[in-house]
Amino acid sequence: MIARLAGFFDTQTSVTAWLVGGIVRDTLLGREIQDIDISVSGDAQPVGRAIADLLGGTAVPVPEWNIVRVALPPSSEHARHNVIDISGHAGSIEDDLRSRDFTIDAMAVPLSCWDSDARFDAIIDPLSGRADLARRVLRVGGEGVFVADPGRMLRAVRLAQQVGLRMEPDTARLIRRDAHLLLRVSPERARDEFLTILSADGARPQLEVLDRLDLLCRVIPELEATRRCEQPRSHHYWDVWGHLLHCVEYAEEVTAGHRNNAIYTMAPWTAKGDAYFSEIIGDGHTRRTVLKLAALLHDIAKPQTRAADAEGRVRFLGHSEEGAEIVQHRLSSLRMSRRITDLVSNMVLHHLRPSQLRHGSAMPSPRAIFRFYRDVGDAAVDTLYLAMADVLAARGPELSPESWGNYARMVVAVLESGGEQPGNRNGSPPLINGHD
Repeated sequence: MIARLAGFFDTQTSVTAWLVGGIVRDTLLGREIQDIDISVSGDAQPVGRAIADLLGGTAVPVPEWNIVRVALPPSSEHARHNVIDISGHAGSIEDDLRSRDFTIDAMAVPLSCWDSDARFDAIIDPLSGRADLARRVLRVGGEGVFVADPGRMLRAVRLAQQVGLRMEPDTARLIRRDAHLLLRVSPERARDEFLTILSADGARPQLEVLDRLDLLCRVIPELEATRRCEQPRSHHYWDVWGHLLHCVEYAEEVTAGHRNNAIYTMAPWTAKGDAYFSEIIGDGHTRRTVLKLAALLHDIAKPQTRAADAEGRVRFLGHSEEGAEIVQHRLSSLRMSRRITDLVSNMVLHHLRPSQLRHGSAMPSPRAIFRFYRDVGDAAVDTLYLAMADVLAARGPELSPESWGNYARMVVAVLESGGEQPGNRNGSPPLINGHD
Protein backbone atom coordinates (compact mmCIF):
# COMPACT_ATOMS: atom_id res chain seq x y z
CA MET A 1 0.00 0.00 0.00
CA ILE A 2 2.86 2.41 0.79
CA ALA A 3 4.15 1.94 -2.76
CA ARG A 4 0.74 2.90 -4.20
CA LEU A 5 0.62 5.96 -1.97
CA ALA A 6 4.14 6.94 -3.04
CA GLY A 7 3.12 6.59 -6.67
CA PHE A 8 0.10 8.80 -6.05
CA PHE A 9 2.15 11.57 -4.43
CA ASP A 10 4.73 11.40 -7.24
CA THR A 11 1.98 12.78 -9.49
CA GLN A 12 1.06 15.60 -7.06
CA THR A 13 3.57 18.32 -7.92
CA SER A 14 2.06 20.81 -5.46
CA VAL A 15 1.88 18.46 -2.45
CA THR A 16 4.67 16.91 -0.38
CA ALA A 17 3.90 14.01 1.94
CA TRP A 18 5.60 12.54 5.00
CA LEU A 19 4.85 9.41 6.98
CA VAL A 20 4.63 10.50 10.61
CA GLY A 21 3.92 9.28 14.11
CA GLY A 22 3.15 5.65 14.89
CA ILE A 23 4.42 4.15 11.64
CA VAL A 24 7.88 5.64 12.21
CA ARG A 25 7.88 4.78 15.91
CA ASP A 26 6.77 1.17 15.43
CA THR A 27 9.21 0.59 12.58
CA LEU A 28 12.10 1.78 14.76
CA LEU A 29 10.93 -0.59 17.51
CA GLY A 30 10.57 -3.52 15.11
CA ARG A 31 6.87 -3.75 15.96
CA GLU A 32 4.05 -4.55 13.56
CA ILE A 33 2.78 -1.33 12.04
CA GLN A 34 -0.65 -0.47 13.41
CA ASP A 35 -1.29 2.98 11.96
CA ILE A 36 -0.59 4.85 8.75
CA ASP A 37 -0.42 8.59 9.43
CA ILE A 38 0.47 11.01 6.65
CA SER A 39 1.21 14.73 6.97
CA VAL A 40 0.86 16.76 3.79
CA SER A 41 1.79 20.30 2.89
CA GLY A 42 -1.39 22.32 2.54
CA ASP A 43 -5.00 21.21 2.87
CA ALA A 44 -5.62 17.57 3.81
CA GLN A 45 -9.24 17.50 2.61
CA PRO A 46 -8.72 17.17 -1.17
CA VAL A 47 -5.79 14.81 -0.60
CA GLY A 48 -7.93 12.58 1.61
CA ARG A 49 -10.70 12.44 -0.99
CA ALA A 50 -8.24 11.61 -3.77
CA ILE A 51 -6.63 8.80 -1.75
CA ALA A 52 -10.06 7.41 -0.89
CA ASP A 53 -10.91 7.34 -4.62
CA LEU A 54 -7.57 5.69 -5.42
CA LEU A 55 -7.96 2.91 -2.85
CA GLY A 56 -11.73 2.49 -2.98
CA GLY A 57 -12.30 3.89 0.49
CA THR A 58 -14.28 6.66 2.16
CA ALA A 59 -12.85 9.98 3.36
CA VAL A 60 -14.28 11.17 6.68
CA PRO A 61 -13.25 14.50 8.25
CA VAL A 62 -12.48 14.25 12.00
CA PRO A 63 -12.52 17.88 13.20
CA GLU A 64 -11.58 16.99 16.79
CA TRP A 65 -8.19 15.74 15.60
CA ASN A 66 -7.92 18.05 12.57
CA ILE A 67 -7.48 15.11 10.22
CA VAL A 68 -9.17 13.35 7.33
CA ARG A 69 -9.59 9.64 8.00
CA VAL A 70 -9.69 7.35 4.98
CA ALA A 71 -11.53 4.14 5.83
CA LEU A 72 -10.68 1.29 3.47
CA PRO A 73 -12.81 -1.77 2.70
CA PRO A 74 -11.48 -5.11 3.97
CA SER A 75 -9.34 -6.83 1.35
CA SER A 76 -6.15 -8.84 1.09
CA GLU A 77 -4.30 -5.65 0.15
CA HIS A 78 -5.67 -3.77 3.15
CA ALA A 79 -5.55 -6.73 5.53
CA ARG A 80 -3.42 -4.96 8.14
CA HIS A 81 -4.22 -1.31 7.46
CA ASN A 82 -7.87 -0.37 7.05
CA VAL A 83 -7.42 3.26 8.11
CA ILE A 84 -5.17 6.08 6.88
CA ASP A 85 -5.13 9.37 8.80
CA ILE A 86 -4.11 12.46 6.83
CA SER A 87 -3.30 15.83 8.38
CA GLY A 88 -2.24 19.05 6.68
CA HIS A 89 0.19 21.78 7.74
CA ALA A 90 0.80 25.31 6.50
CA GLY A 91 4.37 25.77 7.72
CA SER A 92 7.35 23.44 7.64
CA ILE A 93 7.24 19.75 8.55
CA GLU A 94 9.48 20.58 11.52
CA ASP A 95 6.87 23.04 12.82
CA ASP A 96 4.19 20.40 12.37
CA LEU A 97 6.20 17.83 14.35
CA ARG A 98 6.90 20.29 17.16
CA SER A 99 3.15 20.72 17.62
CA ARG A 100 2.57 16.99 18.20
CA ASP A 101 1.88 15.44 21.58
CA PHE A 102 4.83 13.16 22.38
CA THR A 103 8.40 13.21 21.14
CA ILE A 104 8.29 9.56 20.06
CA ASP A 105 5.45 10.45 17.68
CA ALA A 106 7.09 13.66 16.45
CA MET A 107 9.24 11.97 13.82
CA ALA A 108 8.69 11.93 10.06
CA VAL A 109 10.11 10.28 6.96
CA PRO A 110 9.47 11.58 3.41
CA LEU A 111 7.01 9.14 1.91
CA SER A 112 9.16 8.96 -1.22
CA CYS A 113 12.03 7.53 0.90
CA TRP A 114 10.04 4.95 2.83
CA ASP A 115 10.85 1.92 0.70
CA SER A 116 14.53 2.81 0.31
CA ASP A 117 17.46 1.65 2.44
CA ALA A 118 18.02 5.26 3.48
CA ARG A 119 14.70 5.76 5.26
CA PHE A 120 16.22 5.73 8.74
CA ASP A 121 18.83 8.27 7.64
CA ALA A 122 16.00 10.46 6.34
CA ILE A 123 14.13 10.68 9.67
CA ILE A 124 13.21 14.25 10.62
CA ASP A 125 13.36 14.42 14.42
CA PRO A 126 13.26 17.97 15.86
CA LEU A 127 12.35 16.87 19.43
CA SER A 128 14.86 13.99 19.81
CA GLY A 129 12.11 11.40 19.82
CA ARG A 130 14.46 8.70 18.55
CA ALA A 131 16.66 9.11 21.63
CA ASP A 132 13.61 8.99 23.92
CA LEU A 133 12.43 5.84 22.15
CA ALA A 134 15.82 4.21 22.68
CA ARG A 135 15.55 5.02 26.39
CA ARG A 136 11.92 3.85 26.47
CA VAL A 137 10.74 7.23 27.77
CA LEU A 138 7.41 8.93 27.08
CA ARG A 139 7.91 12.69 27.04
CA VAL A 140 5.59 15.50 25.97
CA GLY A 141 6.55 17.72 23.09
CA GLY A 142 5.77 20.94 24.95
CA GLU A 143 4.26 22.56 28.04
CA GLY A 144 0.86 23.21 26.45
CA VAL A 145 0.27 19.78 24.90
CA PHE A 146 -2.58 18.77 27.23
CA VAL A 147 -4.16 22.22 27.30
CA ALA A 148 -4.40 22.11 23.50
CA ASP A 149 -5.94 18.62 23.56
CA PRO A 150 -6.85 17.12 26.98
CA GLY A 151 -7.59 13.74 25.39
CA ARG A 152 -3.85 13.30 25.08
CA MET A 153 -3.68 12.64 28.83
CA LEU A 154 -5.53 9.34 28.47
CA ARG A 155 -3.55 8.61 25.33
CA ALA A 156 -0.33 9.04 27.33
CA VAL A 157 -1.30 6.23 29.70
CA ARG A 158 -2.49 4.02 26.85
CA LEU A 159 0.64 4.64 24.76
CA ALA A 160 3.01 3.99 27.67
CA GLN A 161 1.16 0.73 28.33
CA GLN A 162 1.06 -0.45 24.72
CA VAL A 163 4.65 0.39 23.79
CA GLY A 164 6.21 -0.37 27.18
CA LEU A 165 7.44 3.11 28.10
CA ARG A 166 8.31 4.88 31.34
CA MET A 167 6.48 8.17 31.72
CA GLU A 168 8.95 11.01 32.22
CA PRO A 169 8.28 12.84 35.56
CA ASP A 170 7.57 16.23 34.01
CA THR A 171 5.01 14.64 31.69
CA ALA A 172 3.24 13.12 34.71
CA ARG A 173 3.37 16.51 36.46
CA LEU A 174 1.71 18.22 33.50
CA ILE A 175 -1.04 15.59 33.40
CA ARG A 176 -1.82 16.11 37.09
CA ARG A 177 -1.81 19.87 36.53
CA ASP A 178 -4.22 19.67 33.60
CA ALA A 179 -6.35 16.68 34.68
CA HIS A 180 -9.37 18.91 35.32
CA LEU A 181 -9.47 19.67 31.59
CA LEU A 182 -10.52 16.08 30.84
CA LEU A 183 -14.13 17.27 31.04
CA ARG A 184 -13.56 18.96 27.67
CA VAL A 185 -12.91 15.62 25.95
CA SER A 186 -15.80 14.09 24.01
CA PRO A 187 -17.44 11.15 25.81
CA GLU A 188 -16.75 8.90 22.81
CA ARG A 189 -13.03 9.60 22.87
CA ALA A 190 -12.79 9.16 26.66
CA ARG A 191 -14.69 5.87 26.29
CA ASP A 192 -12.41 4.55 23.56
CA GLU A 193 -9.19 5.41 25.38
CA PHE A 194 -10.43 4.04 28.70
CA LEU A 195 -11.70 0.75 27.26
CA THR A 196 -8.44 0.26 25.36
CA ILE A 197 -6.48 0.70 28.60
CA LEU A 198 -8.84 -1.71 30.37
CA SER A 199 -8.62 -4.29 27.58
CA ALA A 200 -4.88 -4.89 27.90
CA ASP A 201 -3.33 -7.43 30.26
CA GLY A 202 -2.30 -5.93 33.57
CA ALA A 203 -5.30 -3.61 33.79
CA ARG A 204 -5.16 -3.08 37.56
CA PRO A 205 -1.70 -1.42 37.54
CA GLN A 206 -2.87 0.82 34.70
CA LEU A 207 -5.97 1.83 36.64
CA GLU A 208 -3.65 2.73 39.50
CA VAL A 209 -1.58 4.85 37.10
CA LEU A 210 -4.75 6.63 35.99
CA ASP A 211 -5.58 7.27 39.63
CA ARG A 212 -2.12 8.63 40.49
CA LEU A 213 -2.48 11.02 37.56
CA ASP A 214 -5.93 12.14 38.83
CA LEU A 215 -7.68 10.76 35.74
CA LEU A 216 -9.57 7.65 36.83
CA CYS A 217 -12.27 9.38 38.88
CA ARG A 218 -12.66 12.01 36.19
CA VAL A 219 -13.70 9.28 33.76
CA ILE A 220 -15.89 7.53 36.38
CA PRO A 221 -16.59 10.09 39.14
CA GLU A 222 -18.68 7.63 41.19
CA LEU A 223 -15.53 5.68 42.06
CA GLU A 224 -14.26 8.49 44.30
CA ALA A 225 -16.70 7.64 47.11
CA THR A 226 -15.43 4.03 47.27
CA ARG A 227 -12.02 5.23 48.43
CA ARG A 228 -11.61 4.40 52.13
CA CYS A 229 -15.16 2.99 52.29
CA GLU A 230 -14.49 0.26 54.85
CA GLN A 231 -16.00 -3.22 54.73
CA PRO A 232 -16.33 -5.81 57.52
CA ARG A 233 -12.96 -7.51 57.93
CA SER A 234 -14.72 -10.80 58.56
CA HIS A 235 -15.59 -10.97 54.86
CA HIS A 236 -13.29 -8.51 53.09
CA TYR A 237 -9.53 -8.01 52.95
CA TRP A 238 -9.67 -4.59 51.22
CA ASP A 239 -11.89 -1.51 51.43
CA VAL A 240 -14.34 -1.04 48.54
CA TRP A 241 -11.78 0.84 46.41
CA GLY A 242 -9.12 -1.84 46.80
CA HIS A 243 -11.69 -4.58 46.33
CA LEU A 244 -12.86 -3.14 43.00
CA LEU A 245 -9.33 -2.76 41.62
CA HIS A 246 -8.37 -6.28 42.67
CA CYS A 247 -11.62 -7.63 41.25
CA VAL A 248 -10.53 -6.30 37.84
CA GLU A 249 -7.27 -8.20 38.25
CA TYR A 250 -9.03 -11.43 39.19
CA ALA A 251 -11.55 -11.06 36.35
CA GLU A 252 -8.56 -10.92 34.04
CA GLU A 253 -7.01 -13.99 35.65
CA VAL A 254 -10.08 -16.27 35.65
CA THR A 255 -10.52 -15.63 31.92
CA ALA A 256 -6.86 -16.12 31.01
CA GLY A 257 -6.78 -19.92 30.99
CA HIS A 258 -5.37 -22.38 33.45
CA ARG A 259 -2.02 -21.54 34.96
CA ASN A 260 0.50 -23.56 36.94
CA ASN A 261 -1.27 -22.24 40.00
CA ALA A 262 -3.69 -24.04 42.30
CA ILE A 263 -6.12 -21.11 42.33
CA TYR A 264 -6.60 -20.72 38.58
CA THR A 265 -6.45 -24.44 37.83
CA MET A 266 -9.65 -24.81 39.85
CA ALA A 267 -11.50 -22.21 37.77
CA PRO A 268 -13.55 -23.65 34.88
CA TRP A 269 -11.82 -22.94 31.58
CA THR A 270 -11.96 -24.45 28.11
CA ALA A 271 -11.31 -23.50 24.51
CA LYS A 272 -15.03 -22.74 24.22
CA GLY A 273 -14.74 -20.35 27.16
CA ASP A 274 -11.81 -18.59 25.51
CA ALA A 275 -13.83 -18.12 22.32
CA TYR A 276 -16.79 -16.86 24.35
CA PHE A 277 -14.83 -14.16 26.18
CA SER A 278 -12.99 -13.19 22.98
CA GLU A 279 -16.25 -12.29 21.22
CA ILE A 280 -16.52 -8.65 20.15
CA ILE A 281 -19.80 -7.39 21.60
CA GLY A 282 -19.74 -3.61 21.31
CA ASP A 283 -17.58 -0.53 20.73
CA GLY A 284 -14.93 -2.85 19.26
CA HIS A 285 -14.30 -4.64 22.58
CA THR A 286 -14.60 -8.19 23.85
CA ARG A 287 -16.62 -9.84 26.58
CA ARG A 288 -13.38 -10.12 28.57
CA THR A 289 -12.97 -6.34 28.58
CA VAL A 290 -16.63 -5.85 29.47
CA LEU A 291 -16.24 -8.34 32.33
CA LYS A 292 -13.35 -6.24 33.67
CA LEU A 293 -15.52 -3.13 33.38
CA ALA A 294 -18.27 -4.85 35.39
CA ALA A 295 -15.68 -5.93 37.96
CA LEU A 296 -14.62 -2.30 38.39
CA LEU A 297 -18.21 -1.14 38.86
CA HIS A 298 -20.04 -3.99 40.59
CA ASP A 299 -19.89 -2.44 44.11
CA ILE A 300 -20.08 1.18 42.96
CA ALA A 301 -23.13 1.86 45.19
CA LYS A 302 -21.71 0.49 48.43
CA PRO A 303 -20.78 3.93 49.82
CA GLN A 304 -24.37 5.18 49.41
CA THR A 305 -25.92 2.05 50.93
CA ARG A 306 -23.49 1.47 53.81
CA ALA A 307 -25.34 1.27 57.13
CA ALA A 308 -25.00 -0.44 60.51
CA ASP A 309 -27.85 -2.42 62.07
CA ALA A 310 -28.85 -2.42 65.74
CA GLU A 311 -26.03 -4.83 66.60
CA GLY A 312 -23.47 -2.67 64.80
CA ARG A 313 -23.10 -5.01 61.82
CA VAL A 314 -22.29 -3.14 58.61
CA ARG A 315 -24.57 -3.93 55.66
CA PHE A 316 -24.88 -2.66 52.09
CA LEU A 317 -28.53 -3.42 51.47
CA GLY A 318 -29.71 -2.65 47.96
CA HIS A 319 -26.26 -1.87 46.58
CA SER A 320 -26.77 -4.19 43.60
CA GLU A 321 -29.98 -2.48 42.52
CA GLU A 322 -28.68 1.04 43.08
CA GLY A 323 -25.38 0.11 41.44
CA ALA A 324 -27.16 -1.08 38.29
CA GLU A 325 -28.85 2.33 38.00
CA ILE A 326 -25.55 4.17 38.49
CA VAL A 327 -23.95 2.00 35.80
CA GLN A 328 -26.76 2.76 33.35
CA HIS A 329 -26.25 6.48 33.88
CA ARG A 330 -22.45 6.51 33.77
CA LEU A 331 -22.00 4.22 30.76
CA SER A 332 -24.72 6.05 28.85
CA SER A 333 -22.90 9.32 29.61
CA LEU A 334 -19.75 7.78 28.12
CA ARG A 335 -21.77 6.87 25.00
CA MET A 336 -21.12 3.17 25.41
CA SER A 337 -23.19 0.90 23.20
CA ARG A 338 -26.60 -0.14 24.46
CA ARG A 339 -25.46 -3.76 24.47
CA ILE A 340 -22.46 -3.09 26.71
CA THR A 341 -24.43 -0.76 28.99
CA ASP A 342 -27.23 -3.28 29.49
CA LEU A 343 -24.85 -6.22 29.92
CA VAL A 344 -22.75 -4.49 32.59
CA SER A 345 -25.84 -3.18 34.36
CA ASN A 346 -27.36 -6.67 34.39
CA MET A 347 -24.15 -8.18 35.75
CA VAL A 348 -24.00 -5.57 38.52
CA LEU A 349 -27.66 -6.15 39.37
CA HIS A 350 -27.18 -9.92 39.68
CA HIS A 351 -23.56 -10.22 40.86
CA LEU A 352 -24.63 -11.68 44.23
CA ARG A 353 -26.91 -14.32 42.70
CA PRO A 354 -24.29 -17.05 42.12
CA SER A 355 -23.26 -16.94 45.79
CA GLN A 356 -26.93 -17.22 46.79
CA LEU A 357 -27.48 -20.39 44.75
CA ARG A 358 -26.24 -22.76 47.42
CA HIS A 359 -26.55 -23.23 51.15
CA GLY A 360 -23.36 -24.17 52.95
CA SER A 361 -21.30 -26.65 50.94
CA ALA A 362 -24.28 -28.20 49.12
CA MET A 363 -24.47 -27.85 45.35
CA PRO A 364 -27.35 -25.69 44.05
CA SER A 365 -30.57 -27.44 43.12
CA PRO A 366 -31.60 -27.79 39.46
CA ARG A 367 -34.54 -25.48 40.16
CA ALA A 368 -32.28 -22.77 41.61
CA ILE A 369 -29.95 -23.02 38.63
CA PHE A 370 -32.87 -22.79 36.21
CA ARG A 371 -34.17 -19.65 37.93
CA PHE A 372 -30.69 -18.10 37.79
CA TYR A 373 -30.41 -18.56 34.01
CA ARG A 374 -34.01 -17.44 33.50
CA ASP A 375 -33.57 -14.23 35.52
CA VAL A 376 -30.06 -13.23 34.42
CA GLY A 377 -30.52 -14.13 30.75
CA ASP A 378 -27.63 -13.57 28.34
CA ALA A 379 -25.46 -12.18 31.16
CA ALA A 380 -25.56 -15.47 33.10
CA VAL A 381 -22.18 -16.90 32.09
CA ASP A 382 -20.46 -13.52 32.43
CA THR A 383 -22.02 -13.07 35.87
CA LEU A 384 -20.67 -16.43 37.04
CA TYR A 385 -17.14 -15.34 36.12
CA LEU A 386 -17.70 -11.95 37.77
CA ALA A 387 -18.82 -13.79 40.90
CA MET A 388 -15.60 -15.86 40.91
CA ALA A 389 -13.52 -12.69 40.62
CA ASP A 390 -15.62 -11.13 43.40
CA VAL A 391 -14.96 -14.06 45.74
CA LEU A 392 -11.21 -13.96 45.04
CA ALA A 393 -11.11 -10.19 45.60
CA ALA A 394 -13.20 -10.35 48.79
CA ARG A 395 -10.87 -12.46 50.91
CA GLY A 396 -7.72 -11.83 48.89
CA PRO A 397 -4.70 -13.66 50.34
CA GLU A 398 -6.85 -14.91 53.24
CA LEU A 399 -9.11 -17.02 51.00
CA SER A 400 -8.60 -20.68 51.87
CA PRO A 401 -8.00 -23.19 49.05
CA GLU A 402 -10.88 -25.27 50.42
CA SER A 403 -13.37 -22.39 50.25
CA TRP A 404 -12.24 -21.43 46.76
CA GLY A 405 -12.35 -25.03 45.57
CA ASN A 406 -15.93 -25.43 46.79
CA TYR A 407 -16.97 -22.23 45.05
CA ALA A 408 -15.25 -23.13 41.78
CA ARG A 409 -16.93 -26.55 41.78
CA MET A 410 -20.29 -24.86 42.28
CA VAL A 411 -19.66 -22.63 39.26
CA VAL A 412 -18.71 -25.67 37.17
CA ALA A 413 -22.00 -27.34 38.15
CA VAL A 414 -24.00 -24.27 37.13
CA LEU A 415 -22.14 -23.96 33.82
CA GLU A 416 -22.63 -27.65 33.03
CA SER A 417 -26.36 -27.40 33.71
CA GLY A 418 -26.74 -24.63 31.16
CA GLY A 419 -30.02 -23.58 32.75
CA GLU A 420 -32.11 -26.45 31.42
CA GLN A 421 -35.54 -27.06 32.91
CA PRO A 422 -35.43 -29.31 36.00
CA GLY A 423 -36.00 -32.91 34.90
CA ASN A 424 -35.40 -32.08 31.22
CA ARG A 425 -32.24 -33.84 29.98
CA ASN A 426 -32.93 -33.18 26.28
CA GLY A 427 -32.27 -29.44 26.18
CA SER A 428 -29.55 -27.65 24.30
CA PRO A 429 -25.98 -28.19 25.49
CA PRO A 430 -24.58 -25.48 27.75
CA LEU A 431 -22.87 -22.55 26.08
CA ILE A 432 -19.66 -23.29 27.97
CA ASN A 433 -18.84 -25.70 30.75
CA GLY A 434 -15.88 -26.83 32.78
CA HIS A 435 -14.88 -29.89 30.74
CA ASP A 436 -15.06 -29.09 26.99
